[in-house]
Amino acid sequence: MSASHRGSQPLDLAASAAPQLDDDGRAARTGNLWTCLAHIITAVIGAGVLALSWSVAQLGWVAGPVAVLCFAGVNYVSATLLSHCYRCPGGPEESSSSGKTRRNYTYMDAVRALLGRKHTYVCGTLQYLYFYGMGVAYTITTAICLGAIKKSNCYHGNGRGSSRCGSDDDEQNMFMVLFGAAQVLLSFIPNFHSMAWVSAVASAMSFTYATIGLGLGLAKTVGDGAIRGGVAGVPMATTAHKVWRVAQAVGDIAFAYAYSIVLLEIQDTLRSSPPEGETMRKGNVVAVLATTFFYVCVGCFGYAAFGNATPGNVLTGFGFYEPYWLVGFANACIVLQILGAYQLFSQQIFTVADRWLTARFPESAFVNRTYAARIVLGLPKYELNLQRLCFRTVYVASTTGLALVFPYFNEVMGLLGALIFWPLVIYLPVEMYCVQRRVRPWTPTWVMLKAFSVVCFPVGTFAFIGCLQGVIKKRLG
Repeated sequence: MSASHRGSQPLDLAASAAPQLDDDGRAARTGNLWTCLAHIITAVIGAGVLALSWSVAQLGWVAGPVAVLCFAGVNYVSATLLSHCYRCPGGPEESSSSGKTRRNYTYMDAVRALLGRKHTYVCGTLQYLYFYGMGVAYTITTAICLGAIKKSNCYHGNGRGSSRCGSDDDEQNMFMVLFGAAQVLLSFIPNFHSMAWVSAVASAMSFTYATIGLGLGLAKTVGDGAIRGGVAGVPMATTAHKVWRVAQAVGDIAFAYAYSIVLLEIQDTLRSSPPEGETMRKGNVVAVLATTFFYVCVGCFGYAAFGNATPGNVLTGFGFYEPYWLVGFANACIVLQILGAYQLFSQQIFTVADRWLTARFPESAFVNRTYAARIVLGLPKYELNLQRLCFRTVYVASTTGLALVFPYFNEVMGLLGALIFWPLVIYLPVEMYCVQRRVRPWTPTWVMLKAFSVVCFPVGTFAFIGCLQGVIKKRLG
């Protein structure tokens, strides 16, 4: 063995022991098609799925399933466009002719790299408004679920319709306050957003309660031996009332499919061989097909079981009374999922706020200093920061307060879905794709994409106005 070869051997061993890195210097990503599917389905299937039966009921047997299928197609196209925007030419200081590409780790990174600062401000405002609104929606949903568990147990013990089992606004408000108190405590768990078990539990809970809702709707339909409902959906007193209900149903369906804003974060977990875009597009096909089949079944079986009396939320609206333990278990699953999901959305706002305040007030002890405090005997001391304590407490209190003022499940869900549908799901992906792929104006591809954006704009606007009208109408009595 030569001296030169002997001298290089330790370097080879050191290289083999070094951690593998991707082309951006970060730890090698290990995600594959299966993890991609799991992340997408976890992002798609949530509390919104239980409002689908109500949405189908408002639209009827023809328009209801067609609307679900149309939104599936629209979101598939949007996801496909976005998957091409994960990489863009050149690094931060390189020209696009260099042949090198940079990764866009988040949706906002892609907007910043491809469309510039103004679009980034719009995107960020809508994204964080959506995240904040999700906190309000989750607070409402939790209160309704806890009330449903209490009522289910009461009906089982005292009989359906018992006067002892009534609930009032004070009870629902108490449940919201309790949920808010729990979220204040959870907001101070360090690195809560990076705990893998949160997503795992949320995914399991989502599938559990959605499957229970599907199974109960199917069982009731088969047991009754009849398919309820009609072609025109739930009749309303006036045409205007019907139009507003249709708009709210469209918003709820849009909410149920809202996952484009986290798609690039999912793509950033995938390994580079095969290319991330190819894996992501395969995952989109399978995930959209699977979730759409699931959504159509949940929506249609719920409507078939209850017809025009379909509740706003197929489990919490008390369409099912027995078996009471199964209804209670399903609602408990919703609560468990929402406890973690609230933090997964809110922690993104907390992180941005912490960074901005630290940069804005670098010398402030209130913002930057931490104090060691033992919260629970026997556990390590907690690093308490006064700025985080105040900001996160006020944040949770504000979402709880809004939920107390606007405790309207279907309308709030639809409003959030409609809010982001056109700007974040349609317009920005189309514009980013055109820049990324250098689509020239007035070519067939450009015309089709612009037509796609133009057609979707009135749909999103119609749903937003209808849901906003529903919230205001209920608030004013």
